[in-house]
Amino acid sequence: MIHSDRGIQYASGDFRAIIKKHGFIQSMSRKGNCRDNAAAESLFHSIKTQMIHHCKFQSVAEMEQALFNYIEVYYNRRRKHSTNGYKSPLTYELECWNNKKAA
Repeated sequence: MIHSDRGIQYASGDFRAIIKKHGFIQSMSRKGNCRDNAAAESLFHSIKTQMIHHCKFQSVAEMEQALFNYIEVYYNRRRKHSTNGYKSPLTYELECWNNKKAA
């Protein structure tokens, strides 16, 4: 799934054809509702300000590895998020699963 705002570049026929060719499903924010993308925009802001703007990559592979480490090692497992009680996403998700099993 590819989620975006309703920008003209994402609504264009060319972009939609590429998505369809590769078997993706397109998802767009609702018209006039900027909050639909809030979580994704927050993640992108964090990546840019905490990682991208502080690094010079020698190769695409180096950038991919750094991005993987940022998201999977730091952001999802260690970074505490105010929207879920200052827990990491992994901790929060595990607690939700455990609560469902106990119910």
